[in-house]
Amino acid sequence: MRSSSCLAATLAAALLAFAGAAEAQQQKTVAPPAPIPAKRPVPSVPSPARQQLVDKLNLNTVTVISGNPNGSYLYLAYDMSAVLDDGTALRVLPIVGKGGYQNVMDVLHLKGIDLCITQANIMSYLKRTGELGPNIDARLAYVTRLYNEEMHILAGAGIKSVQELSGRKVNFSDVGSGTQFSTRLIFELLGVRAEEINVGQADGYQMVKSGEIAATVLIAGKPTGAFAKFKLEPGMSLLPVPYTEALEQDYLPAKLTSEDYPNLIQKGAAVDTVAIPSVLASYNWPRDTDRYRRVALFVDTFFRKFPEFQKPPRHPKWKEANLAGTLKGWRRFPAAEEWLAANGDRQAAADPAQVRQQAARAAPNDPAEQERLFQRFMEWARSQKR
Repeated sequence: MRSSSCLAATLAAALLAFAGAAEAQQQKTVAPPAPIPAKRPVPSVPSPARQQLVDKLNLNTVTVISGNPNGSYLYLAYDMSAVLDDGTALRVLPIVGKGGYQNVMDVLHLKGIDLCITQANIMSYLKRTGELGPNIDARLAYVTRLYNEEMHILAGAGIKSVQELSGRKVNFSDVGSGTQFSTRLIFELLGVRAEEINVGQADGYQMVKSGEIAATVLIAGKPTGAFAKFKLEPGMSLLPVPYTEALEQDYLPAKLTSEDYPNLIQKGAAVDTVAIPSVLASYNWPRDTDRYRRVALFVDTFFRKFPEFQKPPRHPKWKEANLAGTLKGWRRFPAAEEWLAANGDRQAAADPAQVRQQAARAAPNDPAEQERLFQRFMEWARSQKR
């Protein structure tokens, strides 16, 4: 009897185990039902009129890569949009960039970038180093020379000359910026071997103030957005930059005055510095391309409306621009060269009153230097018409 009970219990346990295994196997092999994919909305077909507008906007749009609010590039690019963009016949889209060197990299390599603002000295540098490939002057062309960008060096306590920055930490501004690029070149020519760091100008100012670094450098058209907001703390000063023979090929003598920076320079005083011409440049597209046509459209509109840039409320640096001015070592974009050949006489003419005003700003309280600068510029202007 006991054996029968044990046999029955064993059989029951085996049946339960088998049933459990079967159920587990069923759960393992039966897959859940596949989810029903969501239906994608069918895109609506634009009306012929709307499609025509879309095509026209894309057909006549150009981009201009500029800089950040620390300098002047962004403000000039905005002015280009404000004056030239009429919504359909020509769209001008300003793009915030890093400036200088990086802008050239972008206009040469990024899709959708038509024009850039950069510094004129970059051409001689790229020819010398070859780092962006051979025949750079055949791939990168200038539309026009713009204005001069002045070198600003705000130094901390105990620093009285640019040579004293050797061996000290100095902010060369953002990586890829024109300031970083040209400060390296200028310091090399002056024999200044500073320890480079790269931060924005607001951070650079605070680091100078705290003594963490010796100076912060900005190369931009005066008065710059960043330096105009700064105030001298005890021991701070704007350093003079000597105009040496080594700088004569690519740079110009300049001054920063109390009118430019009343918070940084005593009234009636001035600080000597150097300047770099800025340039509006483009990839040198072949004539039979759509990109050439777009840049040519921009050039024609820009040149025809150029007098509007020299009126308020446009940036004051536009008054320094001369469409007919040439750049050593550069080739001009063909559409710009042809426009000037047909219309150059009225563009190359220099207004003596305006030239004298610029000379007065460059050399305040120095009539002899003002006259020298005036005569030099007028002679240069006459040479552009030959």
